Amino acid sequence: MTDARPPPGQIVIAGGGIGGLAAALALARQNIPSEVLERRPAFGEDGAGIQIGPNGTRILTALGVAPMLEASVTTPDAVHIRDAMSGRDLARFPLGPWIAERHGAPYWTLHRRDLHKALLDTARREPLIRIRTDVVVTALREERDESVTAVAADGEASRGRALIAADGAWSALRTDPFGGGAPRYTGKCAVRTVLPVSAVPEPLRRPEVNLWIGPDVHVVHYPVSGGEAVALVAIFDDGRVAGDWNSPCDRGWVGARRQRFAPLLKDLVGRPDTWRRWSLLALETSPQFSVGRMALLGDAAHPVLPFLAQGGVMALEDAVVVARALAADPQDPARALEAYARERTPRVRRVAEASRANGRIYHMEGVMAAGRNMALRHIPPERFMSRYDWLYGWALPA
Repeated sequence: MTDARPPPGQIVIAGGGIGGLAAALALARQNIPSEVLERRPAFGEDGAGIQIGPNGTRILTALGVAPMLEASVTTPDAVHIRDAMSGRDLARFPLGPWIAERHGAPYWTLHRRDLHKALLDTARREPLIRIRTDVVVTALREERDESVTAVAADGEASRGRALIAADGAWSALRTDPFGGGAPRYTGKCAVRTVLPVSAVPEPLRRPEVNLWIGPDVHVVHYPVSGGEAVALVAIFDDGRVAGDWNSPCDRGWVGARRQRFAPLLKDLVGRPDTWRRWSLLALETSPQFSVGRMALLGDAAHPVLPFLAQGGVMALEDAVVVARALAADPQDPARALEAYARERTPRVRRVAEASRANGRIYHMEGVMAAGRNMALRHIPPERFMSRYDWLYGWALPA
């Protein structure tokens, strides 16, 4: 077992995804060193899109990542909502300049791979951040000398004055010592792919976030890769559970479920040759966000259903809050992480509930769907978007 003496004040971060790298960068901005332990032998994000609202783009700018994303992001003009079965337009709510002016930061769509690469490249240039791959953390241990040890499957140990577990929705560290339960399948699955923009029907190539809603299903697509490609995701009710979030999905399975769609949407969903599938998860038992000198971050703490496009952004918010807390109370990491947990718990619970509510609204049927559609057609667009001021207007307090 190796147990090299860490740099003074080092924080160990288990997980090198979006949340873990953002936490390392946020700590570096506070002059706090960190070691990031990534379980995979090499970094690489799969083919999926991500939406980043102003509460997230504001953080990426503060972390110095935004300039590296200029060629990769799209700033969509609007959210365009249609009925998935009839194809009828229901609403078009403003993004673009309107949301940037209202919240002081833009709304972006991009490829997850591009976001992760920008975070990773920025972190690798930061002397206060050490990154190691192929380290599978299996246990956490608080030591008598007021340090924390992350023990890997091969017996190697990494020590720091505190530890952040950011190992995702399938977290191996959530249960012990944080008391969280195993993920529970919600009965819904998502299938996703990325298409060249040239493969998308001409009427659907505008720079918009497109949302098609229907009974027990909704479909979202939006531009990524600087407008050169389109990310497409469909969410269905389904009884099968995928073992991770990147399982292959048979094209015929998706094709059978598109038959009831409106012609334009049916055409779009029929075009991809390959799909990836993941099961939407919730936690049976919510974990404590912090225990002693250890804390959870991102999906490891609070997997959020994707109906509000805020899962990745919540990890970014967690990152800057935990870094600020540790910088504000350097002599007592346990107290600092307790303060982080107190601040983040009500916020992520509100976001999680709002996301679940959106899912119920998207998948309505019959009379309830008719009422929803009528409301969408008649509500003033800016009034509708102002309902999310609490979400997009979030900023780290000075």
